[in-house]
Amino acid sequence: MQSLGELLPGVLRGLGLERELKGWQAVEVWADAVGPAIARRTRAVSYHDGALMVEVEGSAWRHELGYLERDLVSRVNERLGSALVKRLRFTITRGGIRR
Repeated sequence: MQSLGELLPGVLRGLGLERELKGWQAVEVWADAVGPAIARRTRAVSYHDGALMVEVEGSAWRHELGYLERDLVSRVNERLGSALVKRLRFTITRGGIRR
């Protein structure tokens, strides 16, 4: 008998969800990938179809990170060991960045 951990990858692959699940790992690695200065002002919140959604503390940070997008995508993908993240979508948070 196989454990759930052994069965799950095959089930996800069969449903076409393996890539999306791997992409959600980008949410988890965001803070480590971008470093403490950016992590204090941002929070990755979701992943869908190649886009990592990131909440940003204010429009100035949103603007600045737009210039750094290519580098940030590269750092996240390096942590993932795969080029799953194609772009970042920045939104300004209303309640601040909560950890």
